[in-house]
Amino acid sequence: MSANTGAGQPRTESTVEPLLVRVEEAARILSLSRSTIYEMMDAGELPSVRRGTARRIPVAALRAWVAHQTGQS
Repeated sequence: MSANTGAGQPRTESTVEPLLVRVEEAARILSLSRSTIYEMMDAGELPSVRRGTARRIPVAALRAWVAHQTGQS
């Protein structure tokens, strides 16, 4: 959505790609189950960040995992 800044220049809202995603989002992105994602994190196959009880997975780690699995690393 854009708005006029009053100086004749339209302002555009830029979208920011998330750096971290929830387990459910990671499961959807990789087309895997939530339990598989938790198993991968517990095994150290997929890194995660903890903040209290919340766990988040870096999007870069998801890309790296796919690259490794497809031999593109």
